[in-house]
Amino acid sequence: MAGLKLSPIQQRRLQNFRSNRRGYWALWLFLVLFVLSLGAELIANDKPLMLSYKDDLHFPLVENISEEVFGGFLPTEADYRDPFIRDEIAANGWMLWPPIRFSYDTINYELDVPSPAPPSAENWLGTDDQGRDVAARVIYGFRISVLFGLILTILSSIVGVAVGALQGYYGGKVDLLGQRFIEIWSGLPALYLLIILSSIVEPNFWWLLGIMLLFSWMGLVDVVRAEFLRARNFEYVRAARALGLGNRMIMFRHILPNAMVATLTFMPFILTGAITGLTSLDFLGFGLPSGSPSLGELIAQGKSNLHAPWLGISAFVSLALMLTLLVFVGEAVRDAFDPRKN
Repeated sequence: MAGLKLSPIQQRRLQNFRSNRRGYWALWLFLVLFVLSLGAELIANDKPLMLSYKDDLHFPLVENISEEVFGGFLPTEADYRDPFIRDEIAANGWMLWPPIRFSYDTINYELDVPSPAPPSAENWLGTDDQGRDVAARVIYGFRISVLFGLILTILSSIVGVAVGALQGYYGGKVDLLGQRFIEIWSGLPALYLLIILSSIVEPNFWWLLGIMLLFSWMGLVDVVRAEFLRARNFEYVRAARALGLGNRMIMFRHILPNAMVATLTFMPFILTGAITGLTSLDFLGFGLPSGSPSLGELIAQGKSNLHAPWLGISAFVSLALMLTLLVFVGEAVRDAFDPRKN
């Protein structure tokens, strides 16, 4: 890493991570897929990336172009799949389309067979039972699953580290009461509570994130707590207390960096749990709002349409690939921070 000075132990950890070839290349492949999904609108969209009409250049992805511009009668945004609009632009210019000419919610009304339609040159992975392109829904569903998992992982790690640090550093009644609360809280049927709440309030991305955060932070508490219990009586901690440093400074400046080793090795597995949790709720119908691009909803469609195997297979392969790569990355991170290799 040019321009970045690493300590000897950081260099060894980086070398340990790279030595796990499976995890190292899994990280790169996952990052490539995730970056591509971030640009899903450039890959799958029912709007052209660029068009020229009567020598005027337009970018429909960032412009709301009225149908009247192309000789139509309505002041609403142009539908570029409308035969009239397509013919008008073809006669007076050109359009540059993304590889997949459908967004996740675009219905293909020009199918030759009833929905769900099998894979074809137009719909690479077929369509779902509403005529929407499966490939587009997989790409958008991959993005929303990873973003949901990453945000939930970060927030869960912050809460879990804070609670574990408080319990481990102060010990005594703080630790005792904290452990009893976690035992009671973890005993609650989280899935049933999510289902009940989803039947009362229509869930959305942020609502689901908040509800799942209530239960996802507990897995990290024990790991951080154990590190703080072990480190709070070390000599450097006693020396910091003798110098008059405050508890907050000691906890987060001196002990936390050591506890982060265990946290980092745990985070890829929290991420996989968050993604599978969202997929499970979507599969049961208690996840993201209807119509949202979701791998779980696509699996549910495959279950309901056994005569259309491309539905379940597409979603299952995408989910399995995503989770497998994350597990491989987690194993490599664990090897990188293994004290026996440092």
